[in-house]
Amino acid sequence: MDLQQFVNQIDAMTCIMSVEEKKDGSCGEIRIVTGNKAYIDSIVHPSPDVPMLKATQFIPNSLYEKYIPKDLNFELFCYNCAVLKKPMHTYVHPERFDFWFDIFMLPVGREGNIHYCTYTQVISHQAETEKMAGISQNTAKDVLSTCIKLRGTKDEFDFERTMNSVILDLRNLCKAKNCVVLLMDTRKKTCRILSEAIEASDELNNIRKEMMPGFYDIALSWLDTIGGSNCLIAQDLADMEYIRERNIVWYQSLMKSRVQSLVIFPLKSGDELIGYIWATNFDTVHTLQIKETLELSTYFIASEIANYSLLTRLRELSSMDMLTGIMNRNEMNNRIDELREGNISIDKLGVVFADLNGLKRVNDRYGHEEGDRMLMNGTAVLRQVFAGDEIYRAGGDEFMILTRGIEKEELDKRCEEIKRLASDYPYVSFAVGCCVIRNSRKIRDALKKADERMYQDKEKYYHNNPELRR
Repeated sequence: MDLQQFVNQIDAMTCIMSVEEKKDGSCGEIRIVTGNKAYIDSIVHPSPDVPMLKATQFIPNSLYEKYIPKDLNFELFCYNCAVLKKPMHTYVHPERFDFWFDIFMLPVGREGNIHYCTYTQVISHQAETEKMAGISQNTAKDVLSTCIKLRGTKDEFDFERTMNSVILDLRNLCKAKNCVVLLMDTRKKTCRILSEAIEASDELNNIRKEMMPGFYDIALSWLDTIGGSNCLIAQDLADMEYIRERNIVWYQSLMKSRVQSLVIFPLKSGDELIGYIWATNFDTVHTLQIKETLELSTYFIASEIANYSLLTRLRELSSMDMLTGIMNRNEMNNRIDELREGNISIDKLGVVFADLNGLKRVNDRYGHEEGDRMLMNGTAVLRQVFAGDEIYRAGGDEFMILTRGIEKEELDKRCEEIKRLASDYPYVSFAVGCCVIRNSRKIRDALKKADERMYQDKEKYYHNNPELRR
């Protein structure tokens, strides 16, 4: 077959790829043999808004890495088409481009251990949803039937419980040992496992054991290793060697967890990285099916996680005092109502009212910036004394603390500790009152007693420091 004549009959950008089949049946070198005018023009005269090629001169039969970065996902497609004789199609948005690629590949024969296939691509600026749905009917049905569970979750607990069910379903669909969703918080520079489904086996280490300080930086480095593709696929030792060359720290983590095969996709909301989803240790006969399953799942999961994260953030904002970072009056009132109505019951509940002395004077004399610093320093004192307890800014210079399972003597000691530590900060001093009740439904009585004792303490403070009353 005249391969040049063959591609010249196609209008869209098309080239012929050659794939070497090694003696062990694995993938060897992949080369671009020839291309039609549209394809060669894209190399010789690249569009300024399509930075897709490394070289600007086409040399027939060159290694493909001369023109695009090495991409294990791309190599898998070429191997399956050229060597395994499977017609291939995908519609993808690789991270390194601002375009969607509609890609078609067809096998076109072999010469010894060199196999050939076509590679045709059509580029579009906007996603075309009907093409995104062009996956196998069985995969679409399976993914939809499990991801639809995420719709209508009621709260954070319900969302995470449902996500665990979805990830278990996906692990089973992928026939993998492990399936994980990792969340990334680029604002706080932290990451955490949202969901993990792991087969009971001594051969796999739970990734949570790898979540040491600094793991965020390791996870952030995965994008560079994926190299601008929409995913990373590693099926064998050669692929793992590629990861080792690109990212030795990640490679060592994979080896420690005994990962032998991997498909990983970034999860994104717009241009923001929100996490990753991956499956590991599966029968590589099913790699393409696994890729297709996770590829479709990412659209649903990323969207639901973005909504979940937004709602969580909004809940934080609605319940948090923005200056001090502790819970606000609205959240305090909700907690008081829960206790009063008996929705929750706490034995030996300690209630503390702490009021900063002289905040108005500091604001008037030194300005609100110094007053804000005084509030933040006062909050730091309360957090130190009541670490792990519920601390609320009731408003202005007033704070309220709830602490569980405490005796009156211990609570009195902590109130004295507040005053002692406050002296370490300029202008900071507290008037404090407290009460301990056995029945948390009587929270109103405890609040009244603690408030009365706090005002008695404040009067004592101003009696001893009359010059600070104004």
